[in-house]
Amino acid sequence: MSVLVETSLGELVIDLLVDEAPKCCENFLKLCKVKYYNFAPIYGVQKDFSFQTGDPIGPGSKDSDGGSSIWGLLNGPSRKTFKPEFHKRLRHAERGTVSMATAPAPNDPDGRLAGSQFIVTLGDNLDFLDGKAAIFGKVVEGFDTLERINGAFVDDEGRPLKDIRIRHAHVLEDPYPDPDGLVEPPESPVPSQAQLATVRIADDEEIDENADPEEVEKRRREREARAQALTLEMVGDLPFAEIAPPENVLFVCQLNPVTTSDDLSLIFSRFGSILSCEVIRDRRTGDSLQYAFIEFADRASCEQAYFKMDGVLIDDKRIRVDFSQSVSRLPESWRESGSFKRWQERGRGGFGGIEGLEKRRQYRNEDAPRAREGRYGYVFDKGESRRRDEGGRGGRGGARERSRSRSPKGEKRDRDGRGGRREDYRDGGRRQRSRSRERRRSRSRERDQGRGYRGRR
Repeated sequence: MSVLVETSLGELVIDLLVDEAPKCCENFLKLCKVKYYNFAPIYGVQKDFSFQTGDPIGPGSKDSDGGSSIWGLLNGPSRKTFKPEFHKRLRHAERGTVSMATAPAPNDPDGRLAGSQFIVTLGDNLDFLDGKAAIFGKVVEGFDTLERINGAFVDDEGRPLKDIRIRHAHVLEDPYPDPDGLVEPPESPVPSQAQLATVRIADDEEIDENADPEEVEKRRREREARAQALTLEMVGDLPFAEIAPPENVLFVCQLNPVTTSDDLSLIFSRFGSILSCEVIRDRRTGDSLQYAFIEFADRASCEQAYFKMDGVLIDDKRIRVDFSQSVSRLPESWRESGSFKRWQERGRGGFGGIEGLEKRRQYRNEDAPRAREGRYGYVFDKGESRRRDEGGRGGRGGARERSRSRSPKGEKRDRDGRGGRREDYRDGGRRQRSRSRERRRSRSRERDQGRGYRGRR
């Protein structure tokens, strides 16, 4: 009793051990007969150890249920798994040993259950699998295919970077009668949408060796960028992987530390209406970090500012401008509410791919009173707002206060050691001298007259 398994890397002929594992063999044969394994991915590839397959969709997909036995397909989820046979004489001693993947039974600490997934070994003497995987067959032809699978490039989870799939499974000999309700399809079924969604690089996709190296590198960078964006989405740093930075926000850098948000807003307002302009400041000290974001009302104004202002001198510093590549200014209320999870359930696709999202301003908080005050709930706004509320030093006023404190007209100490601010008064149109200056002149007159200083006059 044998089965021919055709994969994208070659064919495997598996002889079944019907005497030692009749239940496992019957399950495997009938699943092959109903084309259950067609287009199933090969995953869990561990070099010189084993690979796993049998889940029609594959692990890591929300649509995957882990696979089902033939009795679960015919009689419902209650019979999704079955109890496999573990023969004492069968060991994972040779490469090409085929066994059912099992999991502990929930109500039996010593029992194990199997479904549709199976394991094929890629090395010898793998006694680690003994007692954990139920052996029911062995590969008799196709060891070159096993070698190609063993040498495939895989990620950290053992998934091949280029898909390896089971294309067909042909039953060469079947000694078991068909159970009630089993219908053999006349032809191979078309892959489902859930299966197609798991494709990375299709198993039949050819890589043109004569292709333009720049184009190949561009495609590689795009794939890498998508993978990185997906990782950021998974860890929660991005709301969805396809999100794109806005086209109406300008990034300005290499600013003079004294340049304020009001200065930039005044300079850039000649290109169009500005919705927000923020110089980014250190949260602790309040010092300018010398870069800013300027949000225009439309894309055309942003483009005009980009072409006209790059390299312009502002406060003796030649600034650099570019289109913003940041999505960090999303409103905190949106991040904390978890609403992006609901949007993800409806579908992804950037700002234009979600119903109703385009009607909102990308960065404006839903709290209208705060928006009117000029505070949009950006992730960097808390420190700036706190400084404005406590000290009233935000924007141009703060810079003016700081410059005044450093000016030569600030507080000084008199020569007699007492502190005091030098003040000038006008009384009847005549300028009065300060008390300290009057004291110095009296001392000088007494010295000229040859008398010592005895005290205040």
